[in-house]
Amino acid sequence: MLKRLNRNALRKRRHLRIRQHVGGMAARPRLVVFRSLSHIYAQIVDDHPSHTLVAASTLDPEVRDQAKGKRKGEASRLVGELIARRAKEGGITRVVFDRGGYAYHGRVKALAEGARAGGLQF
Repeated sequence: MLKRLNRNALRKRRHLRIRQHVGGMAARPRLVVFRSLSHIYAQIVDDHPSHTLVAASTLDPEVRDQAKGKRKGEASRLVGELIARRAKEGGITRVVFDRGGYAYHGRVKALAEGARAGGLQF
């Protein structure tokens, strides 16, 4: 009898498949999304030296105070706007979006729209 892999293992497999085509360079670093049940995290990564340039999440004090009492999708949009603001401060305007194996739907889409509204291009 065949066993089906759990959802996270399937997501990781999709993520590896996406990573074959999506890579971040100094000119266009990679905006990575990780979504847990209660929080969402975003990083901008330069893959060649493997450095995280900018990071934001719903655990950041700036977002935590604003997101109190709001839905997860609205908090994700705030994280997108925060990471765009921090990226602009670091001189980053163009990124490659890496959805991390998640569907471009719901919180992941809200984060991407928030980042675009903040001025990031991808």
